[in-house]
Amino acid sequence: MNPAPQAAALLPASNPFARGYDNLHIERLLLITYENDYPPCFRPLHDSQAQLPDNELQLFPCLFNDDFALISEGQSISDDLDERCPSTGLVRQVIYAVMGEMLNERHHLGDLYSLEEAQVMVHRLSFETGHYSRAWEISTAHLPEGAMLYLEEWVSHSDLRKTSLLFELFALPDCHGTGCKLIGTPWTDENLLNIEGKPYSNLRQEQLDAGTPEALVNVLYLAALADVRLLIFDPDAAVLDGLAIFDE
Repeated sequence: MNPAPQAAALLPASNPFARGYDNLHIERLLLITYENDYPPCFRPLHDSQAQLPDNELQLFPCLFNDDFALISEGQSISDDLDERCPSTGLVRQVIYAVMGEMLNERHHLGDLYSLEEAQVMVHRLSFETGHYSRAWEISTAHLPEGAMLYLEEWVSHSDLRKTSLLFELFALPDCHGTGCKLIGTPWTDENLLNIEGKPYSNLRQEQLDAGTPEALVNVLYLAALADVRLLIFDPDAAVLDGLAIFDE
């Protein structure tokens, strides 16, 4: 048996199924100006001063290093922290940065000037890009003929159904399409080790050994990696930009 390739090697330059962000959160940052010839910098407030409200931060002098800042006026700072902050500056603005992750990559989505505005943005992004957009309809042109025959046989013969491969197929007779329910998404090593006790490479090999066409395995992997739960292959659906096409 040939070992399955590493999951990372199966990814194209970008995943066409990727939509929205995971782990949306807010970070309070201080915009600091210092020496005239240097551009402003952004630093988080040290945990020891996290209770300070915005009006006790903005336009106050501070100490900072590469990792954090401390308000120096009217605040007690330990000698240890003082020695760790060689630079001085002035806090010009308190920023609420909205951060998120896509396919385990960290992204800076925007800056707001109050916690309330940032919370509204996180709420809207979560609604638009969370569990409400996990169903996809794509063209059957993304599968070669052999994979399409496999789908037809799978939904026509109950004895071919494999329920341990983390996907289930069902027929859509009116549109001559096939639906696929993806289970245990996202198919990352971390998640699969937690729920199945095995990395994605093992799951992929099991799917291939069970006769699942490689082209279908690849499409399901990209969809599951983006946390898609329902994928429909329809001959009348639009093609998905960035996904391989086998038949126009």
